[in-house]
Amino acid sequence: MLIRRITIGLVLVLLVVLPATAQDFRKGFLAAKRGDYATALKEWRPLAEQGSTAAQYNLGQMYRQGEGVSKNYKEAVKWFRKAAEQGYGEAQNNLGQMYRQGQGVSKDYTEAAKWLRKAAEQGRARAQSTLGVMYARGLGVPQDYAKAVTWYRKAAEQEHASAQHKLGIQFHRGLGVRQSYTQAHMWYSLAAEQGHKKAKRDRNNVVLLMTRTKIAEAQKLAQEWRAKHRKKK
Repeated sequence: MLIRRITIGLVLVLLVVLPATAQDFRKGFLAAKRGDYATALKEWRPLAEQGSTAAQYNLGQMYRQGEGVSKNYKEAVKWFRKAAEQGYGEAQNNLGQMYRQGQGVSKDYTEAAKWLRKAAEQGRARAQSTLGVMYARGLGVPQDYAKAVTWYRKAAEQEHASAQHKLGIQFHRGLGVRQSYTQAHMWYSLAAEQGHKKAKRDRNNVVLLMTRTKIAEAQKLAQEWRAKHRKKK
């Protein structure tokens, strides 16, 4: 089997393609890369109909974003569902997001949480962060701040800026964790460094509640976290 990575829209796709179809898939990939989505659609649709999760996912992306086709959320849901039911994590995440937002389907938080959990358990950071939101707000699942923290942390450890910000909020307010301005400052800082504007604002607010010693401690923790994750890369 051949494993390739491509980018369609803003989403990174892990492709597992059978040798017999790899050439056709590559034609679609090269076409999409140069903006020729009509050719990509021509190459990928037969593969999607034959059960290729990668092709199904990419068709879903094309219909969701209106690339080479008219934007059609119902068609996007159709193809995401086919890939999601075969266990494709990114498709599960997108399907969950569409149920949460009511795009192409009736808004259904329970169904959204179901698919987001499947993707989150496969390590998809965006799904983990969104599932944290669902638990924090009690959408489709019982409200549970501790579980929200668990999922935020998983995504935050993958450098997901929004999850880092939300984890900072949990520590700032003492929701699901023991209140810690030091931890809040650390996570706000990490998110802010990625350009998260609300994190910058909230870090400025929590600083007003901290001593210089605690601020220095938070800065040290953030520095240690960065050093640790750079080694992993």
